[in-house]
Amino acid sequence: MPNNIAHFAINADNMDRARRFYEKVFGWKFNAWGPPGFFMIDTGTSSTTSLQGSLQKRRELLPGKPMIGFECTIGVSDVDVAAAEIEASGGKVIMKRVTIAGVGHLIFFEDTEGNVAGAMQYDVNAQ
Repeated sequence: MPNNIAHFAINADNMDRARRFYEKVFGWKFNAWGPPGFFMIDTGTSSTTSLQGSLQKRRELLPGKPMIGFECTIGVSDVDVAAAEIEASGGKVIMKRVTIAGVGHLIFFEDTEGNVAGAMQYDVNAQ
């Protein structure tokens, strides 16, 4: 079964500058959420469908390889099965399963071309 992109993140070195840019260019709104330096993005209006997004401080999931560009997270029904499929297909899990309380279970992986993305098993009851 196909899995949809469920979330994107914009990694930024200067959070204020990045917020101003996206607010001015696209009219997006930002709401502080979770850890310091992390904002959920409201990309749409009540009359449009919007993809969940966040603005976050740039980080390196792989040493020496900062996250550049939009980071996508793919919604999956079982993150452990996804991890096994990733590795069986030549990819590499670079961040083992973590639980985000009230959100779900997340891994990050590197595909066969060196691209990094996330896979999230959404679960509002996750602890």
